[in-house]
Amino acid sequence: MEKKITFNELRKIKDSLPDGSVRQIAREFEIEVETVRNYFGGANYDRGKSVGLHIEPGPNGGVVLIDDIKILERAQQLIAEQVH
Repeated sequence: MEKKITFNELRKIKDSLPDGSVRQIAREFEIEVETVRNYFGGANYDRGKSVGLHIEPGPNGGVVLIDDIKILERAQQLIAEQVH
């Protein structure tokens, strides 16, 4: 499932994650920590992989098309759990 989101919104989600969440997501999806960071706009492709983000320049950092939203959904769950 695809999703469009602004780059700034994507970074805000990453910045709202509880401590250790990036590592937790990496473990749950059996991927490298750097791959999770790349999902949220990082660019370390030596240790992490590309994750199907397509960024188009524009306001609010541009528009990001995410090919697979599983990591995004898990990140939003972790943020919601933190609030409760």
